[in-house]
Amino acid sequence: MQKKTARSRPKNLNLFTIRLPINAVVSILHRVSGMVLFLMLPLILLAFQRSVKSQDSYTALAELLNVWFIKLMLIGLAWSFSHHFFAGIRHLMQDIHWMTSLQKARFSGRVVLWLVGFSVAIFAFVVW
Repeated sequence: MQKKTARSRPKNLNLFTIRLPINAVVSILHRVSGMVLFLMLPLILLAFQRSVKSQDSYTALAELLNVWFIKLMLIGLAWSFSHHFFAGIRHLMQDIHWMTSLQKARFSGRVVLWLVGFSVAIFAFVVW
């Protein structure tokens, strides 16, 4: 009988066939949303600066925010914020050992995704 080593094990290099558990998906998306928020921070601060500079710059910014592409970007930013917020609360609750069993963690992951979807849908309805 031949002993199997790490080199003889089959390797799955197709990342599209790997099915991640919901906890991993929520955690990965939490990191992605944090990165998106960090990268968009200069644009958010610039928009804020333009909005308080003068009445004319506020009007110009309001007209810019009515463009459909900018609205889609705002909806993406709303997703990023809401996912980072709700997943961050979930991670903080897990840090104090609340909902740490596998079944409860899966449930809280689903709750996070539903809350994010609901809040983004409301935001998209209001913005559009």
